Amino acid sequence: MDPRLVAVIFLGYLIGAIPFGLVVGKLTRGVDVREYGSGKMGATNVLRTLGARVGVLVFAADLAKGAAAVLLSRAILDTHAAAVAAAITAIVGHNWPVYVRFWGGRGVTTALGGLSALAPLVAAGCLGIGVVIIAWSRYVSLGSMAGALSGGIIMASLVALDRQPVEFLIYALIASCLIIFQHRDNIARLRSGTERRLGGGRE
Repeated sequence: MDPRLVAVIFLGYLIGAIPFGLVVGKLTRGVDVREYGSGKMGATNVLRTLGARVGVLVFAADLAKGAAAVLLSRAILDTHAAAVAAAITAIVGHNWPVYVRFWGGRGVTTALGGLSALAPLVAAGCLGIGVVIIAWSRYVSLGSMAGALSGGIIMASLVALDRQPVEFLIYALIASCLIIFQHRDNIARLRSGTERRLGGGRE
């Protein structure tokens, strides 16, 4: 294996593993977000625990680390495969961060950040679909999964039209699988009608 690809994978993971939710929570409010709500360190749990301002800050930071992993990979090894490897390992790092005993988030925002660096218009489409579903249902989990799945559908269409490289479709599919896997508890609650809606309350 090309040592530059190894470096891209390693650095992508380490960037993705930066626990911004934990760091921002402790710096701004002295709160460990892992002790509240879902126990995750992603923007949604931060939003519910610490409010909109801190939640938006963590959202931006998690988005940036996904994009940063891709941009750094291009500086080291400018290939589609390397960029995709960096984006995937950033999601893995976010979900299972080495810095905090491998307990992280669900990977949605970091995956979107990686996609925004790979295919900005596709990322915008996924975000739009996710926001519409969240606004309609008030389930962040449902909107997150719908947005992730739409990425695979959109990217498959573009690859079929020879508008995007097949490596980007591989990214969209793997990212979707990782996101769905991390939402397995939400899926169970959605099925039972006990999932928490945005703004509080259940069905």
